[in-house]
Amino acid sequence: MTVEIGYMPTGGSDIIGLGRRRDEIRLADEAGLDHLAFGDHVSFYVGAGSDGLLGAAMALGASGRLRANTGVYLLPLRHPVVVARQVADLASLAPGRFTFGVGIGGEDPHEVEVCGVDPKTRGRRMDECMAVVRSLLAGDRVDLDGEFFQLSDARIVPVPEEPVPIVVGGRSDAALRRAGRLGDGWLGVWVSPRRYGEAVGEVAAHAAAAGRDDHPAVHGLNVWCGVGADRDRARAVVARKMETVYQLPYERFEKWSPAGTPADLAEFVVPYVEAGCRFVNLIACGDSLEDEVHGVAEVRRLVLKEVGS
Repeated sequence: MTVEIGYMPTGGSDIIGLGRRRDEIRLADEAGLDHLAFGDHVSFYVGAGSDGLLGAAMALGASGRLRANTGVYLLPLRHPVVVARQVADLASLAPGRFTFGVGIGGEDPHEVEVCGVDPKTRGRRMDECMAVVRSLLAGDRVDLDGEFFQLSDARIVPVPEEPVPIVVGGRSDAALRRAGRLGDGWLGVWVSPRRYGEAVGEVAAHAAAAGRDDHPAVHGLNVWCGVGADRDRARAVVARKMETVYQLPYERFEKWSPAGTPADLAEFVVPYVEAGCRFVNLIACGDSLEDEVHGVAEVRRLVLKEVGS
């Protein structure tokens, strides 16, 4: 059973300097992690955010080994032709090493509004964006008279030599349908292992209904977690970080956002792998960057040992 485990920097309203980003990449590479993952926000609650594609580009350019993914990029807030160009450039920079995770966002409707998008339309807009991006990355010329975009003979050259997997984040029924009809997999968060397995089956059913017999089923999981030698300390660190980012009590997330030693976190992750998860983004919160990355590396070792990857 193959599973990849990587580290996802938290960001939030913190300023991520060049030195910190370089340290993240270096430590992840040295620790033998499979990938780095990057969130994406334009103006979240207090105006916070960072561009997920820029983060992935730096990681892929600085490491000749690490993979990268976006978890998730808020595609409906952008123009799909521009995004297709950016993703194609990433694929050229690092063939076969980038997975494009996309989502509609929505926790903060104001973020959507300030980007000139009606929050009520973001699902339909996502479907239109995904269809355009997939076609352009495949080398097609696109003509579209859509609800949101009007395109005439749109194309990008060159296109990726290796297909870029597009995985869809979200827990709603609409997200699962989208993952099956238009995506290459699903990226879950804040769900139980049982529900995760059910969602994997639902995505497969939607793919089959759409005639996609070759659906690759690249399924992932984002896990906010606190990591450290002391469980209470780890809980305090992740609680503070999540409350800052989401403006909500940690208790709202705690059931599916564990805190503890690497062994505790590995025990949490294994049932998701058994339910069909093939890559895990650990949004690890610790007392230092070194503690976070080394903690993720130990979780990776324990999980791979358990599942026999």
